Amino acid sequence: LLCGTIFPAPNFNPIMDAQMLGGALQGISCEKDVLIDILTQRCNSQRLMIAEAYRDMYGRDLVTDLKENLSHHFKEVMVGLMYPPASYDAHELWHALKGVDTEENCLIDILASRSNMEIFQMKEAYLMQYNNDLQQDIDSETSGHFRDTLMNLAQCPGSQVSGNSFRLPYLGYINLMKHWKAMERKNKVKNSFPQVFQEFQNISGQDLVDAINECYDGYFQELLVAIVLCVRDKPSYFAYRLYNAIHEFGFHNKTVIRILIARSEIDLMNIRQRYKERYGKSLFHDIKHFASGHYERALLAICAGDAEDY
Repeated sequence: LLCGTIFPAPNFNPIMDAQMLGGALQGISCEKDVLIDILTQRCNSQRLMIAEAYRDMYGRDLVTDLKENLSHHFKEVMVGLMYPPASYDAHELWHALKGVDTEENCLIDILASRSNMEIFQMKEAYLMQYNNDLQQDIDSETSGHFRDTLMNLAQCPGSQVSGNSFRLPYLGYINLMKHWKAMERKNKVKNSFPQVFQEFQNISGQDLVDAINECYDGYFQELLVAIVLCVRDKPSYFAYRLYNAIHEFGFHNKTVIRILIARSEIDLMNIRQRYKERYGKSLFHDIKHFASGHYERALLAICAGDAEDY
């Protein structure tokens, strides 16, 4: 059973919350603890209602006020919480594609893990927010097989295709690329994958991830592996990505923030469980170890850990 860490607050009063936020943002020094206590303890739809009440009350935009009063990673967290999910994905993709350097890992995380409906909504949000077509931007900012596969994922055919109609033919040695292309042509990359994994292993005697790692390198390889891992077990994939972001990259803030916010109402509790099972230490412990100040407090509030997690 999938479970997030943030739920709708009971006895929710958007007007009172907007008032508290207004007081916190307009004081001589910004009361960051109040912002954390309110925004991390309300679900996304409640935060949007607070923003509406805030606009009615003060005639100003809450997101703009957060941006003006906060700085660094703490600002990224608080502002990120205010986006509806599809808009947040669109915002992250836009910055990944249009920043100084293309952030391939952000593209992989989002496009390999989202459902067809999530991708459809994210494309709509992208067009609305940036007046650009997501697929055109992927086409112009990436290249090679990596680009082709991202484009395929971003197509999101409307219907889920059952895997039974697609079978891997036997070959003495399996050329993974040929099958990949065949699946792409049939628009079945994401949908028929569980059968393909099994069939691949039956025929080649090799795990699909090992085969991908042997055949390919670079971001294309990372993308193929991400697709496989997401189909197998999404919370495990995100636990692995968080662990890498925290330990391999010296706390890659953007990745940690993006995953915690994007999964907070979907499966972050499961991600926490997988993290602890796989790496021994809890996600709560590792965030506490690497982050500090109000930024740390905000991340831990989203993670929703407690003392025994430490």
